[in-house]
Amino acid sequence: MVFLSLIRTFAPRMMKTLYSKYDKTRIAQLPRALFEGRIVVILTERDAQKAVSYLLSQPILGVDTETRPSFKKGQMHQVALLQVSSHDVCFLFRLNQLRLSPSVKQLLEDTTVPKIGLSLRDDLNSLHKLGDFTAGSFVDLQDHVREIGVEDMSLQKLYANFFAQRISKREQLTNWEADVLNDKQKLYAATDAWSCIMLYEELMRLEHTGEYELIKVIDDVQSNQA
Repeated sequence: MVFLSLIRTFAPRMMKTLYSKYDKTRIAQLPRALFEGRIVVILTERDAQKAVSYLLSQPILGVDTETRPSFKKGQMHQVALLQVSSHDVCFLFRLNQLRLSPSVKQLLEDTTVPKIGLSLRDDLNSLHKLGDFTAGSFVDLQDHVREIGVEDMSLQKLYANFFAQRISKREQLTNWEADVLNDKQKLYAATDAWSCIMLYEELMRLEHTGEYELIKVIDDVQSNQA
């Protein structure tokens, strides 16, 4: 037992390989990443109050939004869903019914808990169309992955790059204003929000430890870069 303990103590840490640009053709072959926690759909302000109380007790949150797709030129829909996840529970706020309720506004304006997302400017602009609020503590992953030389900006490519797992986008163009969200929609929405936490925490770990090597991709030719 002492011998095994010494091996664990002195074994070299594995370096993670990242790419400045991830090859999209490789994504389909990767195992799918799925949120395995609890998913709760929020329809009323009363339930929203309970959800927000829980969420603001957490150390970090992942956020995303969904909007019903439009297939007619010039037609735009308002944001229909706000998904906010901790490590273990994801709440799906159905904004097409709740709108910018007092509790939703409280969550968006909170400055104590970091809320991690991707392309947050677009999400916040969509949310502002529901009502006025002052955005609180939000962190956009797109602003931080560049710090270690990663150029990709999409959630799917980033997750494949950092974790060698696939985020499915199959449900993205479904009807997010449906009377009842189906299980596939709920899992898709929760996974998107939760994955932002996972990416941010891994990015912070790699920045702190330096335990990664970056492969610079230029015109489909890869070269090592420290």
